[in-house]
Amino acid sequence: MARHRPIPGATTAAAEGAAVVLLIGMRINRFRAVRHWLPVFLAMPRMLRELGRDRSRGLLGHVLLTASPRTYYVVQYWESKEKLYAYASAPDMAHHAVWAAFNRRERSGSGARGHVGLWHEAYIAPQGSYESIYLDMPPFGLAAATGVLPLAQRGRRAADRFAHRPAPRPEGA
Repeated sequence: MARHRPIPGATTAAAEGAAVVLLIGMRINRFRAVRHWLPVFLAMPRMLRELGRDRSRGLLGHVLLTASPRTYYVVQYWESKEKLYAYASAPDMAHHAVWAAFNRRERSGSGARGHVGLWHEAYIAPQGSYESIYLDMPPFGLAAATGVLPLAQRGRRAADRFAHRPAPRPEGA
């Protein structure tokens, strides 16, 4: 199925278990300070490509968004908080190198402080604490990351989708 084609009707995300969501972004504080904010702006696509090449790292999917001409961010969906932590601290991954370079520039006094703002928020929503509905949408957000199901499989009402529990796996499976 083409990822950009709307799926007719109502669907929901096929997520099971906890949903791990990371919001991470930047704000350009001084547009003219391109040499300070451009490396920050270019770092995220590089990390996303790296994660896309190695699905075992745990990134299920992401959405690139903008809140204004100054503010850009990514909503990321992860398999687990452990895989998110592991990527963030792995010395052989781009995130580690990007932060090391950023911190070196800050210590030398040629850093981005004041020119660009950085932020992230991480959320772990246990099963039963999230639900989703998509009407005539292509796979998006959590559904793009975990798969799409007909809404009726999880319930037409939000309360039913919140209450959904996967069927127990048979022993030995």
